[in-house]
Amino acid sequence: MLIQVFPLLALSVIVYNILVLVVGDSSLVDAGMTTFLNKGIEIGLFSGGAWKFTIGDLFIVVSLVLLFVEILKSTVTTANSIANHALSLLVGVVALIEFLMFKGFGTSPFFIIICMTVIDVIAGFSITIVASKRDLGIAPPMVG
Repeated sequence: MLIQVFPLLALSVIVYNILVLVVGDSSLVDAGMTTFLNKGIEIGLFSGGAWKFTIGDLFIVVSLVLLFVEILKSTVTTANSIANHALSLLVGVVALIEFLMFKGFGTSPFFIIICMTVIDVIAGFSITIVASKRDLGIAPPMVG
């Protein structure tokens, strides 16, 4: 199935790319994206303080949920899961290149999304290897 192969964190990267194209002004893209990502709402707390929840924070929360689903998907050992891990690696490399090379991508929320893609790749391969050892009976015998 397509959903098993498609890396969900690519959605965060794609949406961010669209926002850079929409919000971006050719000479001030970084300032435009930073200003846009810092927009948000303030919520009063019982302590008397205020909590500001920004668009950048929303990106991170949504990406964390997608990362959780990706890690759950990696517990299944199929040919589709290997393709998913390879595509996740590609998404991470593309995002890293965008972060380093293009205006508008040098923001903290986008960097955190890149970190999530790296965690997705490492966790995905690690979990798949452990699960496949268990499925094939290659794991060392348990002592005790």
